[in-house]
Amino acid sequence: MNLTFSEVIVWLIVGALAGSLAGMLVTWKKKGFGRYANIGIGLVGALIGGFIFNLFNIELGFGALKITFEDLLSALAGSLIFLAFLWYFLRRHKEKAALRN
Repeated sequence: MNLTFSEVIVWLIVGALAGSLAGMLVTWKKKGFGRYANIGIGLVGALIGGFIFNLFNIELGFGALKITFEDLLSALAGSLIFLAFLWYFLRRHKEKAALRN
């Protein structure tokens, strides 16, 4: 896989958008989790969503823009999946800590 500088920039933009949308959906606040956390969540989500969309050969056919709507949707889906795993992990961690005390 050849990764270009422009593709990295696209991932940052899509990640920031998707992370912000996911943060707003989950927290019901305009800021979501905060600027940097939203970008991080979005980048991880873009990787997860892109992998899942490629794995299941999902193509939504929204056109070939530099940043496609499909990229944004896959990053948003991945961000929400990442937040669900993170929430589950943190919840289990709190339960185990409570049992130890």
